Amino acid sequence: MAEIVNTLPFFYGNVTREEAESYLKQAGMGTGLYLLRQSRNYLGGFALSVSHSGRCYHYTIERQPNEMFAIAGGKSHRSPMDVIDYHSQEMDGLVCLLKKPCNRPKNMQPKVGPFEDLKEKLIREYVKQTWNLQGAALEQAIISQRPQLEKLISTTAHETMPWFHGPIAREDSEPRLQNGHRTNGKFLIRQRDQSGSYALCLLHEGLVMHYRIDRDQTGKLSIPDGKKFDTLWQLVEHYSYKPDGLLRVLTEPCPRPDGDTVLIGRLPLSRDLPGFGSAIQSVADGFFSRIRNAQSLLPGKKRRGSQRSNADNLNPYETRLGNEAAMPMDTEVYESPYADPDELRSSTVDRSHLMLEDGELGSGNFGTVIKGIYKMRKTEKQVAVKILKNDDNNASVREEMLREADVMQQLDNPYIVRMIGICEAENLMLVMELAELGPLHKFLQKNRQTSLKNITELVHQVSMGMKYLEEHNFVHRDLAARNVLLVTQHYAKISDFGLSKAVAEDQNYYKAKGHGKWPVKWYAPECINYFRFSSKSDVWSFGVLMWETFSYGQKPYKGMKGNDVMQMIEGGQRMDAPANCPPEMYELMRTCWTYKADERPGFSVVEPRLREYYYDIAQ
Repeated sequence: MAEIVNTLPFFYGNVTREEAESYLKQAGMGTGLYLLRQSRNYLGGFALSVSHSGRCYHYTIERQPNEMFAIAGGKSHRSPMDVIDYHSQEMDGLVCLLKKPCNRPKNMQPKVGPFEDLKEKLIREYVKQTWNLQGAALEQAIISQRPQLEKLISTTAHETMPWFHGPIAREDSEPRLQNGHRTNGKFLIRQRDQSGSYALCLLHEGLVMHYRIDRDQTGKLSIPDGKKFDTLWQLVEHYSYKPDGLLRVLTEPCPRPDGDTVLIGRLPLSRDLPGFGSAIQSVADGFFSRIRNAQSLLPGKKRRGSQRSNADNLNPYETRLGNEAAMPMDTEVYESPYADPDELRSSTVDRSHLMLEDGELGSGNFGTVIKGIYKMRKTEKQVAVKILKNDDNNASVREEMLREADVMQQLDNPYIVRMIGICEAENLMLVMELAELGPLHKFLQKNRQTSLKNITELVHQVSMGMKYLEEHNFVHRDLAARNVLLVTQHYAKISDFGLSKAVAEDQNYYKAKGHGKWPVKWYAPECINYFRFSSKSDVWSFGVLMWETFSYGQKPYKGMKGNDVMQMIEGGQRMDAPANCPPEMYELMRTCWTYKADERPGFSVVEPRLREYYYDIAQ
């Protein structure tokens, strides 16, 4: 959402109410002139400033728990842009209709609040330290889990602030403020109790004034009869530019005297914000150990090397707290079997270390997939074993399976099934990580209560895996819901690379020698007509996968034969939207089904669009 709002020419970012009024006055104060700014009270919220009859009026657009947006007492909308569109047609509580946007002056960008840079650094450090990730895996972890991470970081970031002194007593706070420079407005915040109550301690004319900060039933923080805020840092930011009931504004943070802080890096803040100076000292070790225990916001984690509890064994696919989804990085299979340096990676698997279990996970022309247990130097892991059944001893069948293994061994991405190795024994076997919930379409057929948010989450993860393939010049050629496997209800991985091809960097497509046994209903027109395969043809297939997913596993083009499908496409027709499919998602499917490959978007475009929509609906 933030990425979209930042592009609006009438969005000013983290400006104050007074600054907003100044911009409206400079633009003439015409009735219905308006601008949008970031809320300084509510996380993820906005404020609408409107001029009418020579006066300015301000309305908070609060982000609701269901991820909708509304002006207090007004109708809910999917985005702040929808709020503005609605009030351009209906006053519905506003002083006037919104008539004309007050656009930012030329070359002015939305103002970034003092917390934004800090927040980004804390998110990155948290993911690095918690899951030991780096490179592409780090970036994708941040992308896929940003809504939860932002909420967690925002509501615990006060622990990094020099003015937060933790659970000290009232009598201990006063000498801290009175030592050293006795600057009027010098302040600190202390924790009063474990229920979420704090105190703001303010130095004024040599005396320390204590203001209680209470948390109401909705979690909002406020000084009695004062404004309400979602976070302590927002409260401090507000009272640093206006007293608003205090004896004076906050000017200088009183640093902690205990010396337990560790400098992560100097994080420049706005110099126009009194009390923060030009840098902030972070409490890295203490902060990140405490933040990992904030179980009310992110799911409980099983530490590496710890014993699994009975609760873990009951349902490994959901968190133990409420209905929030487990993060992919919280699952054992996220970690490569060879992440431990003592587990040396090899392209071969010793048959004596591989135990096969009864029961098929799946089958195909190549043979069967069954469960197994792979015993490594330190641990045992459940795996999926693809076994070649080649009774005719056909060399081409064996070569095809080895080609698939070769492709998979070159890939390393959280949203692609990992190849562990090849085992040559009674049969040729490909040993891969196990995604226990099986194919996406079958899961959705059995679980029609799956939420649209959950479905969007899984589709977005597939798009990130495909974006990785696109960036590394691989064409999948068989992307479909049957070839997306679920590790958990909230964690999808792309599989089945039997038709995949690596494309040379100086060439953006692969040309097949002729027709094979192809999944025509998932293929772009250029695949059928000219045997040309590229990341753009994978995008077409991805559109069909989206249709399958939002239809809860239905077959695309049901009842139609391949030739009928091609005639339909050549005639400019496309599948109708699945029932109850969000219009934004159907529009994206139609974009994926653009006839000409060079006019079709790549995954570098598709993935951010899915990400934006997922962020809009994510809790």
